[in-house]
Amino acid sequence: MNLRKLSSRSAGFNAELDKLLAFEETADEKLEATVASILVDVRKRGDAALLEYTRKFDRLPLAHAVQLELSRDELRVAFDGLPADQRSALEQAAQRVTDYHQKQVQTSWSYTDADGTLLGQQITALDRVGLYVPGGKAAYPSSVLMNALPAKVAGVGELIMVVPTPDGVKNPLVLAAAYLAEVDRVFTIGGAQAVAALAYGTATIPKVDKIVGPGNAYVAAAKRRVFGVCGIDMIAGPSEILVICDGQTDPDWIAMDLFSQAEHDELAQAILLSPDQKFIEAVAQSANRQLEKMPRRDIIKTALENRGALILVADLDEACAISNRIAPEHLELSVADPQAWLPKLKHAGAIFMGRYTSEALGDYCAGPNHVLPTSGTARFSSPLGVYDFQKRSSLIQVSAQGAQKLGDIASVLAFGEGLHAHAQSALFRKKIG
Repeated sequence: MNLRKLSSRSAGFNAELDKLLAFEETADEKLEATVASILVDVRKRGDAALLEYTRKFDRLPLAHAVQLELSRDELRVAFDGLPADQRSALEQAAQRVTDYHQKQVQTSWSYTDADGTLLGQQITALDRVGLYVPGGKAAYPSSVLMNALPAKVAGVGELIMVVPTPDGVKNPLVLAAAYLAEVDRVFTIGGAQAVAALAYGTATIPKVDKIVGPGNAYVAAAKRRVFGVCGIDMIAGPSEILVICDGQTDPDWIAMDLFSQAEHDELAQAILLSPDQKFIEAVAQSANRQLEKMPRRDIIKTALENRGALILVADLDEACAISNRIAPEHLELSVADPQAWLPKLKHAGAIFMGRYTSEALGDYCAGPNHVLPTSGTARFSSPLGVYDFQKRSSLIQVSAQGAQKLGDIASVLAFGEGLHAHAQSALFRKKIG
């Protein structure tokens, strides 16, 4: 495997890093046209269109749309039928995720001015949320937990899950996770047609206020198009990991950490920053030695050769500066004293601190959410959380005394904007004489 090695000291480093980081999803006109057509079709024909697309894409010739829904009993059977170790792991992960997200719950607040005017903020949960879960070859029970549990903690009224089941194959772990997370309704449908059903509603699938969860290019394109009709969480790009290491961690650990994200797909990105040249060479040797043992070695090799890099930096200060420039989805801070370096790190989806904190633990059971901003969007975006399922309403209750002062202020500004009705509306509430 030919791993790219860079040095921050080289004259062309900045240009090389920009080229490495460059990722712009090419607009596929045929895909976009297909998605647009599906959205319009489902909006117009509802369940009839869903049945047609399910027959076409998932090879399921269902006669009625109600057959798309799974019963609570079927979810329970899947949960009860899991091997004991899987059921225990799922339960422990769910508890940790729930405990963490309970700390994020926001509460309403208010205060009263000296003149008796009340101002504040009311926090309320969304009424209904749609959760998209990938199906087919991939099975992600962890995604069910990470998307559903924060919504439940937030107090969302109803959670609707959609998951494709090509050829009728249902993944028991995914169904068990839905049961454990107390998802309210589950429908066996996927793709752009599932996004359309959630956004617009059909006779069978209810319209939701927000759609969360990952999917393929068709799902991502559909989510972009329905944003505004309903909310969405984010448009996720390829998986990313950036490791900052002082050179004292076992190189086999670091190589495998890079593999852990590279195995997602060929477009994933894995980067190591270290001031220790010998350590970088040791990681490269370890990666080549361990690659052949990996079932997904072809995907790992392609990802690392195309978008991976081992970068020699001057020191850890420079590593932190480069990390902030990259704004990675996952950042491993594999150093002796991670707390000391934390204040220098501004932009990352999640920061995994210390030598024993592998990114993989965050994917499944550490507690924080694994739905994270990618492609540099950690500069302005945050992990999925309870706050994504709550909304805020401003509270304003002006007293009679407050109306005198505020009426003057508002009317001056309103007249200045040429909005006379605004000004008079404020002035009418002032006492005369």
